[in-house]
Amino acid sequence: MPYMLAGFPDLETSRAVAEAYVEAGADIVELGAPFSDPLADGPVIHAAATRALARGTRFEHVMALCAELAKVVSVVPMVYVNTVISVGPQRFAEELEAHGAGGVIVPDLPKEEAMEIREALSATGIPLVPLVAPTTPPQRRREICVEAHGFVYVVSDTRTTGEREELPAALGDLVAAVRAESSVPAAVGFGIGTPEQAAAVGRIADGVIVGSRLVRAVAEAPDRHAAAAAVGNFIRAARSAMSG
Repeated sequence: MPYMLAGFPDLETSRAVAEAYVEAGADIVELGAPFSDPLADGPVIHAAATRALARGTRFEHVMALCAELAKVVSVVPMVYVNTVISVGPQRFAEELEAHGAGGVIVPDLPKEEAMEIREALSATGIPLVPLVAPTTPPQRRREICVEAHGFVYVVSDTRTTGEREELPAALGDLVAAVRAESSVPAAVGFGIGTPEQAAAVGRIADGVIVGSRLVRAVAEAPDRHAAAAAVGNFIRAARSAMSG
C-alpha cells in the first residue's frame, strides 16, 4: 500500500507517480492531501506538503486524482481533520463517495470526537480507518479494534513518519494483538524504507504501507519520468521481497 502526496511536486508528476504505483502492482494507494501542519508526518512528507500547497494543490485536486485512480485501484485518502472541518463532515463524505474513495484515514481525529464524521461516512459505506500505536493503552486498543472498519492502521513506533534503520522489536506483538482483537486486516505503516523491511512486515501483518521512502524518491528525481521509474522500481523490489 504505497503512499503518495497529491500535487507533489506538481499535479502532473503526482499523476505519473500514481500510474507507476498501479503498474508496479499496488493493491491500494494511500492518497495524501497536503496540509500546512501535518503533525503525524516527518520532514520528508512535511516538505513535500509545503511544496504542493505552494503550487496551489487543494482538496478538489486531491479528489480529482482520487477519481482517476479509483478506476483501476482502491484508493484511501489520508487527510487531516482540519480539512474535514473546513469542508463539513456531510459534504466531505459525499465528496469521497462521488470520487470513488474506498476508505479514509484522518490521523489526528480522536475516537471520542469522530462520531459525526463516522456517521456521515457510514451513510456512504466508506470506512473511517482507525490508527493504533505502541502507546495506545490495551483497553483503548481493544475498543478501537472492535469498532474498526476497512482495516486498522498500525503505527509501528511513536515517532513521525520517516525511514528507520530497523523495525521496532515489539512490532510483532502489537500487530498480533490488533489482529486478535479486530475482524478487519491490520496494515503497518511508519518507518518502512527498504524491500527487506517490507518483507519483514509482510510476514506478520496483512498490509504494508510505505510512504516517506517513496516521497523521497520523487523529491530526488530530476523529472516526472524519473520519479515514476524510481517509485515503480521500489514497489516491484518490495513485492519481490515479500513474495520471497
